[in-house]
Amino acid sequence: MHSSAQNKNILVLTENFPPMSNGSGRWFWELYSRLPDRDVLIVANDDKTVDTAAFDRTALLNIKRIPLASPEWGIKSMVGLKFYVKSIVALRKLIKSHNIKEIHCGRVIHEGVIAWLLSLITDISFCCYVHGEDVEAASTSREHNLMVKRVCSRAEFLICNSHNSASIVKRLNYCDESKVHVLHPGVDTQRFTPSPRDVQFRDRMGWSNKFVILTVGRLQKRKGQHKMIEAMPLLLKEHPQALYVILGSGECENELLELTRSLGMTDNVQMLADVSDNDMIICYQQCDLFILPNRTIGNDIEGFGMVLVEAQSCAKPVVAGNSGGTRETMVVGDSGEIIDCKDPTLIALFLSNLLKNPDKLKEMGGYGRRHVVNTLDWSAHVKNAISIFESKNKVK
Repeated sequence: MHSSAQNKNILVLTENFPPMSNGSGRWFWELYSRLPDRDVLIVANDDKTVDTAAFDRTALLNIKRIPLASPEWGIKSMVGLKFYVKSIVALRKLIKSHNIKEIHCGRVIHEGVIAWLLSLITDISFCCYVHGEDVEAASTSREHNLMVKRVCSRAEFLICNSHNSASIVKRLNYCDESKVHVLHPGVDTQRFTPSPRDVQFRDRMGWSNKFVILTVGRLQKRKGQHKMIEAMPLLLKEHPQALYVILGSGECENELLELTRSLGMTDNVQMLADVSDNDMIICYQQCDLFILPNRTIGNDIEGFGMVLVEAQSCAKPVVAGNSGGTRETMVVGDSGEIIDCKDPTLIALFLSNLLKNPDKLKEMGGYGRRHVVNTLDWSAHVKNAISIFESKNKVK
């Protein structure tokens, strides 16, 4: 592109978007609602399982909902092909009616594939966000790998959520390195703020006289909640006041509940689903330690870890698994720690030692707050995003 992004009407194409609880969706909402002097149209998934209409009515962005979920992303299958054809037909109408000049795709597959196919029959340009686990997973399928290469080679530029994600793109040789930009997700430091101890809230949650260790995120294997549950019996031997609280929903919910029961941890592990955004923030504020015990499962990795940033913004010490881009969320050793989360015994031993040093935990929380305010607040994030959008070094 040779003209400024300020003169363009942008269509953001993403399956993941609020009110769906998802880190990348929240990222897009926060970023594009803050872009100055730009006409933005969000095209998100018409998810029948949540009340999207209620959210859209109060949103500050122009949001259109179309079906953007499919059981198959490949073009060779009839299911996948029909999905792409329907998506292209719907989007061509929106592109024309809203005078769209550029598409920003939430992922390479499948949003990027839609934009790539559109670019073959129109003069529309597009860019793609890369989250790490998406391209790693695609590389295991010959068809998906070829699709990603086609998408990346035609995309104007790629926005990777971490240097780790960017290194994956470069390692897989998906496109010219000059197209690759890194943009760390941010946080609203005026909303995710430190707060004094709220006795009433803790009483209501059953957290009185407990040392609360919190995880926020989708219930899936790579997030590692089950490893932390398995670590609890050993941790409780030295710290009987420990309580592990899990916020989120997902495919592993029943498995985690059964694991909790089988280990006799029902009084020491608390699982909360369908928590409001406001209560989620209060949980961040009122917990004592935040952990994301993530690990690599096959090609599935944690690309960045926005929840770690949100916890630090609330002045909480953080611990994360040594996988993906989680270390880029923190100042390792000062605001947080990176450990091997494959072994529950190692998790328990590390946390046990950490819990013995409350002064260290307090220092880590304060350092994390300063780190996030100075480097990961949305105001700085938006400036970095605009710089990428308006870069003169984009490759056509």
